[in-house]
Amino acid sequence: MPFDHQRKIASATGATLNVYVRSAAVEPRGVIQISHGLAEHAARYARFAEFLSHRGFASFAHDHRGHGFTTAPDAPRGVFGSGDGGAKVLSDMADVNRVIAAEHPRLPVIVFGHSMGGLIAMNFLGRFPGSAHAAAIWNANFSTGPAGRLAQTLLFWERLRLGSDMPSRILPKLTFEAWGKAVPDRRTGFDWLSRDTQEVDKYVADPLCGWDASVSMWRDVFTFAFAGSDRVRAVRRNLPFSLVGGADDPATRGGKAVEDLAWRLSAMRFSNLKTTIYPNTR
Repeated sequence: MPFDHQRKIASATGATLNVYVRSAAVEPRGVIQISHGLAEHAARYARFAEFLSHRGFASFAHDHRGHGFTTAPDAPRGVFGSGDGGAKVLSDMADVNRVIAAEHPRLPVIVFGHSMGGLIAMNFLGRFPGSAHAAAIWNANFSTGPAGRLAQTLLFWERLRLGSDMPSRILPKLTFEAWGKAVPDRRTGFDWLSRDTQEVDKYVADPLCGWDASVSMWRDVFTFAFAGSDRVRAVRRNLPFSLVGGADDPATRGGKAVEDLAWRLSAMRFSNLKTTIYPNTR
């Protein structure tokens, strides 16, 4: 089932955000603000939005800068933006959030982020505390550690050699390609995404998916990864968090990165955490 409708929202960053909306099919309980992953787009969450709709949740899902049908003068495909692209991504999130609050003032807002979208969602919560009543951070890796610092060094070198807006030649090999090789008996290079072969095939066939991100976008992604758990210190400690991972997900070390995040939040005295690592899933 598709979203109910598609609309445009003008962001203060100069972007025209492409937004998909799904209404609640039963008595509304809340609104889910969806933040999608890297090298995909918001329309891929239509089935998820349908699932939520029948449980009383409306959904707003927008294409991030450099993705899908969102447009901005400084953000061609694969680029968040000139200058501080990451800050612009968070500002775009805030503009969608304000539209949700204005149109659904009596409903709680739950910020949901998957993979890179989870990194963005966590940084958004810290940058704009009070914007959400709960958060769902799924399959996000905030534990890149020394490997992440090495990636930042390599990206610095690539920026000097290639420029910020050119596709990275190194990071796809260290991420998407490496994750693909980690899946036994793989059919495609993207089997790491899901055990559901139909979902993998839809991703592979989608011209808006699977492209190589720019050097600057990768730099912004790693900034999100390293800053997220620090920025969230501004969030109230009883905010409900749903943390989800897959036990066979190479992007989060089999869900261990999700468990690391749960440990960090608990150490910061967040008191309303629910962590689930699903077996046999990616």
